[in-house]
Amino acid sequence: MKIKINKQPQGNVLLATMLFTFIVGVALSSYLTLVSVQNQSTLRSQAWNTSTPVMEAGIEEALTALQYYRSANMDKSGWTFNAADGFYHTSATLRNGSTQNARNAYSYDVGIKLPPPGQPDQPIIECFGYTPSPANLATAPDNRLSSPYGMILGAVGLAPLFTPDISTTKRKVRVITKSDPLFSKAMAAQGLIDMNGKWIVTDSFDSSDLTGTYNTGGKYDSSKKKAGGNVATNGQLVNVNNAWVYGSVATGPGGTVQVKQWASVGDTSWVPTIGIQAGHATDDMNVEFGTVSVPTAALNSINTAYSSTKGGNVLTGGLLGTTNYFKLNTLSGNITVTGNAVVYVPAGGTVSFSGSKDGITLANGATLTMYVGAASVTIAGNGIVNPGSALNFQYYGLPTNTSISVSGNGDFSGAIDAPSAALAMNGFGNNGSFIGSCIVNTVTMNGGVQFHYDEALAKLGPIRGYIVTSWNEVNPNN
Repeated sequence: MKIKINKQPQGNVLLATMLFTFIVGVALSSYLTLVSVQNQSTLRSQAWNTSTPVMEAGIEEALTALQYYRSANMDKSGWTFNAADGFYHTSATLRNGSTQNARNAYSYDVGIKLPPPGQPDQPIIECFGYTPSPANLATAPDNRLSSPYGMILGAVGLAPLFTPDISTTKRKVRVITKSDPLFSKAMAAQGLIDMNGKWIVTDSFDSSDLTGTYNTGGKYDSSKKKAGGNVATNGQLVNVNNAWVYGSVATGPGGTVQVKQWASVGDTSWVPTIGIQAGHATDDMNVEFGTVSVPTAALNSINTAYSSTKGGNVLTGGLLGTTNYFKLNTLSGNITVTGNAVVYVPAGGTVSFSGSKDGITLANGATLTMYVGAASVTIAGNGIVNPGSALNFQYYGLPTNTSISVSGNGDFSGAIDAPSAALAMNGFGNNGSFIGSCIVNTVTMNGGVQFHYDEALAKLGPIRGYIVTSWNEVNPNN
């Protein structure tokens, strides 16, 4: 018996096996390539994103320097001026890098460019942020000062003065800032502002205007008034019963403004039209007033008494840009201030001036800054005689200062920052007015109060700090 053997060729099986193996190999290779690319993208993204908090740290240091040293004193703050780019520079390392035990792996180089004299107080901050580049990437930059990653929006002026020790991802931002004035409004309060007297007026002028357009000899002139007498509260109600507000009124969210018989709020072309001009009342006020603190030099002052001459008392302040500090438990009697003086009255102390027989008189060019912890303070007409601008007399109430009374027929020229105090302004009559600004807990007005906000306080006075108005990423290689 013969057995039939099928002698078909075996090459087809081998070919199919090879084809299958090739397809699997290609698929596996593609998958591994995909995983590798995804890993590279993740590492790049991590390096790129890590640069952001590094840059933010540099920006925060710059804002802090501006806060404490202000523009004019940057040369005293430890920052180095570079004439080549016009920036004050500093750099720092956030932590040592683990890559190759490198120093300065997470670092920033930040600069501050101050505005030219006479220009708005809007410093420019530019900052380089450095983080280690992923070492296992074929496309990782060889040049330490370049990066192929991220947005390029333009070139600006900060020249790097700092070089990390290893290859890094570098990013750069440009931040525009502006100062945030402490006394930016005529009246600001945490709670109720009650303008319930008769013929109350708030407006503004500018004692720093050298052209004389908005002042006469640096003093308020009703014929040159401005509509900057803004009134604002974080609370829910502002009574504008018989007041003329040359400016705007603002309350906290959902707040109301009560307008009665003779009230008028608006610009100089509107007032005294009865009612509120369109766009001059809002409910978006939400400001953290902060807490007043006493300078260390005042807290530790050994000057605990006045000097006396011809039956009066003298606070002899510092001259030529210097300041003398005094710590006094009682502030009363007839006092003359010369030079630049700072007075600290601690909690439990006394501050009281009747105006007719006693008060504080600032000599020409003198300045007085008071930090008051006394619970209740009384300043009657001519209790504070300040021949200069409101900048020359600044009153800061500590948390224990809960009541301030300003009254009488004399002018009060100064700025008050007492966030815990209830401020009462009582009939200034025909011969007196409040010239300056106030930040308090509540405001109550009785009688004819004329309130003239000096806009020089916002231009030249103390600030809360600097705020960011724009943030843009720029070309790190220019």
